[in-house]
Amino acid sequence: MSVVMKSIGLRGMTGYIVHVEVKAINGLGSFTIVGLPDLSVKESKQRVMATLFSLKNSNLHEKKIFVNLSPSEQKKNGPFFDLAMAIGIVIELGLYPINPPIDTAYLGALSLDGTIQPIEGILPALLAAKQLGIKKIICPSHPSLAGFELNGVEIIFVSNFEETIQILSGEKIDQRPILPLSNNNEGFLTENRQQLDFSSIIGHVNTKRALEIAAAGGHNVLMFGPPGCGKSLLAENFSTILPPLTPEQRLEVLSLYQLAAVSAEPALTTPPFRQPHHSSSAVSLIGGGSNPKPGEISLAHNGVLFLDEMAEFTKKALDMLRQPLESGKVTISRALSTVSYPARFILIAALNPCPCGYRNSLNQFCLCTPKQILAYRRKISGPILDRLDIFLQMKSVDLEKERTKTQESSNSIKKRVIKARERQFQRYGHHALNSYISSERLLETSPISKKQERDLQKFAMNHHLSTRAQIKILRVARTISDLANENNITNQSIQEAIQLRLTEF
Repeated sequence: MSVVMKSIGLRGMTGYIVHVEVKAINGLGSFTIVGLPDLSVKESKQRVMATLFSLKNSNLHEKKIFVNLSPSEQKKNGPFFDLAMAIGIVIELGLYPINPPIDTAYLGALSLDGTIQPIEGILPALLAAKQLGIKKIICPSHPSLAGFELNGVEIIFVSNFEETIQILSGEKIDQRPILPLSNNNEGFLTENRQQLDFSSIIGHVNTKRALEIAAAGGHNVLMFGPPGCGKSLLAENFSTILPPLTPEQRLEVLSLYQLAAVSAEPALTTPPFRQPHHSSSAVSLIGGGSNPKPGEISLAHNGVLFLDEMAEFTKKALDMLRQPLESGKVTISRALSTVSYPARFILIAALNPCPCGYRNSLNQFCLCTPKQILAYRRKISGPILDRLDIFLQMKSVDLEKERTKTQESSNSIKKRVIKARERQFQRYGHHALNSYISSERLLETSPISKKQERDLQKFAMNHHLSTRAQIKILRVARTISDLANENNITNQSIQEAIQLRLTEF
């Protein structure tokens, strides 16, 4: 009989149980791993052997050890299984009187001295373990797990292999608290983000109103106007009017950051804000690689993706946003695997109205020819524009006129956004927003009158709008009504939604 230990493998954010089967027979010492291991898994034998040789009476030089990672047809990535292999070998050789508990998973990478190291993707692996019915998890500690708990799952944090053996042998070990990661750079960035506020932005009352609607319903926005009119400033402040992340959303975001090997503040509570440069490749934006990792759109999950100078991104990269904008996830297929990552974000795009940037400017002359302007606009395809909800044409602010006016704070706007979202959660029965709830559910919970339907169809025919665009107008109108605390979609909200859809771009 062989010894079978459990561990967790990952396909993107999806986890599956890996049975680590260990068998030892007499013979010249060797170590073989089968079950489609990648290079990092194959190298586990050196790490495991170095750890076990330090144990007394290990007699590894007299044993042939075979390790099978099941399911055998699934390629295994990463050093998730080091600890499970080492424990399995100890039990198979009878080195310690260990009776492994049932429904326990072992996660962790071993160092040559027996230290158990954190692994990339530990958080999503823990979340997957709970969904798979695991009752106890033994894993290394990590600052991102400070204060982390899973209802119904006992998590035992260990720092080295000797400590793990003692715990499995029945000895009581005091659990040391996990200290949060201290990083001055991350703290500085967080502090700067918290200093942003809409009250510091002069003017742009209509634009702020539109961004409040976008935040309340999760709608995508395109802002266009001359350089220096405030597009980037408003976009960078947008996340300050979004509600804080729920505990579930925070875990999702931190899991994606771990899988992408991107540092994030463990105490993250504010929605993520991602601003990739326009020179970014399609892979960095969408995600991918031989072992597909999350891209910028997944790192913006539950937050904001800001594309400044949108027309400067490659057309290929922009067109790859079509599926995520509709479904809220991205599926990446490679020869060896297909993975899906969540990508439910609010897209804020900004661009100039023409190549020189001064078309319709009040104080500059546009030098672009009609042909240049047409070529510039064609960089953004119709299907992408059709997936946007709100179009904002911006102009420079008259500072002398607006300076004396009081500017509303982000906190005041956020309170209205939170109330509007609560109305949506109550109406739909779960955490869903007007921007992505199914059109059937939208019309079922908020039916419109025959006159409203006729007026909307007439407007769509006059402006050659698609069915998707008409539904988006209704979604925005529903959000406006939520902000006004209205039970039904009002005529005024439809008119305002239509005005936010009208554009000369």
